[in-house]
Amino acid sequence: MKSILVIGMGKFGHHLVNKLIELDNEVMIIDVNEDHIRDMFSKVTSARVGDCTNPEVLKSLGLRNFDLIIVCIAENFQNSLEVTSLVKELGGKYVISMASRDIQAKFLLKNGADEVLYPDRDVAYNLAAKCSANHVFDYIKLTDEYSIYEIPIVESWVGKSIKEVNVRAEYNVNIIGIVTGEETIIMPSADYIFHEYDHIKVLAEKECMERIVKKIK
Repeated sequence: MKSILVIGMGKFGHHLVNKLIELDNEVMIIDVNEDHIRDMFSKVTSARVGDCTNPEVLKSLGLRNFDLIIVCIAENFQNSLEVTSLVKELGGKYVISMASRDIQAKFLLKNGADEVLYPDRDVAYNLAAKCSANHVFDYIKLTDEYSIYEIPIVESWVGKSIKEVNVRAEYNVNIIGIVTGEETIIMPSADYIFHEYDHIKVLAEKECMERIVKKIK
């Protein structure tokens, strides 16, 4: 469990906060417009209305007490930049901010952001990769080299264990999950026996993943 402050409650902020709560984090939210946060009052640990470009407002939040501060001000980059800079200056431990362009990310990183998100770009890239690859049911990019893929198993694996198939040595990928029916098994044991309609979630380089995909009918 982490203590997280989310500044700005647009659509992205709402999705983010709902998931953070689902993952059992303590979440405080603040937005300049009460209408943006009214529906979240009963869900979050704490909610405030205030203009975070005002240093006094930020000081009143106790920024040093949060493990993570996420600045979700997407509609006004100048405000996002000011708030990011102030949050770091006033003691924010780790600050994540949003950007839509590389030049914005550059300024945010120079002015206090420890990490920058590109929500629109990342969703678009992930969808493009998923739609372009055969047999890929889900895709999450982690770095330029590694991603997480959800793919069906090779037909010849049915009835064999992960250990028997020797997936890691044969294909240089790591199975981090098995989707079997309605269940997802995280970090399955080497003795897991593959079933006909199983999907695997693998951490892999693209070239290694494609070696498996070529064997899927």
